[in-house]
Parts: sequence; structure tokens; C-alpha cells
Amino acid sequence: MRFLKSFQYAFRGIVYCINNERNMRIHTVAALYVFAFSFFFHLSRTGYAALFLTFAIVWIAELFNTVAEELSDMVAASFNPVVRIIKDMASGAVLVAAIFAVCVGICLFWHPAVFWSICLFFAGHLALLALLAAVTVASFYFAVLGPLGIRDKVRRIRKRKEEVP
Repeated sequence: MRFLKSFQYAFRGIVYCINNERNMRIHTVAALYVFAFSFFFHLSRTGYAALFLTFAIVWIAELFNTVAEELSDMVAASFNPVVRIIKDMASGAVLVAAIFAVCVGICLFWHPAVFWSICLFFAGHLALLALLAAVTVASFYFAVLGPLGIRDKVRRIRKRKEEVP
């Protein structure tokens, strides 16, 4: 039973990070788009392994950055130059991971002919293009507002509708 509880605690930490860290949501949305479009590139198993490891490294860096920020905020209620350095180093780790993720992406996906075939695919499937546009708008709201922000916005809209006679 403790083993299953450890998964619950781990997922709770991941959900906390997604709910409270905009950059984690940006990384998550980017990873989902990269994965979805990766099928156009017919990656090998090794290519997908590199891709998944890259996703994991960026997410892990973002999780540890959140840990550093939360612990630093707990320890120092006011400005502290050491806390600033700790936070800067943690966010620097995320930046390094993200830069190298882009490099991996360039290595795996730099095939201009495939980009053209993706354009032609969506030009021939306008319904899918509309779906992609809708998902992109939803992804933008998710990244900017987060699940809790979206929930609160929906509640405010519902409340306004109930107030209007």
C-alpha cells in the first residue's frame, strides 16, 4: 500500500508544478506538440528514445527548479542574495535543458521536405487544420492561465451569466 501511496504523492507533486508553474505548462504543451508532429518524421526507436529522454530532462529540471523556488521562499521571507543565486542557478538549469532540447529537436526534425509535406497535409484536410487551430488556442490558454486559472475564469463567466436577468 505504501508503494501505491508513493505514486500518489509523486503525481500530486507533478500536478502542483503544472498548476502553479507557467513554464512547466509551456514545456508540457511543447512536448505534446513535438510528439504529435513527430509521426510525420518517421523517427526510429532510437530517435523516440532521444525525444523522450529530452522531454524527461526538461521536466525534471523544471520540477527541481520549482523545488528550489519553494524551499527558498520558505526559508527566506525577504530578499536574500544567496536565495537569489539559488533561484538563478535552478532556472539556469532549466534554460540549459531547454536549449539542448531545441538542439535535439533540430537534429531529429530538420527535414525541410517533411515540413512542406505537413503543410500540404493540413492544406488537404481543412477540418484537421481547424482542429489544430482550436487545440492551439486551448493550449495557449492552458499555458498562460493553467488549469486553476481556466477553472476560475469559467466560474466567473458562469457567475456573471447567473447575475444577468
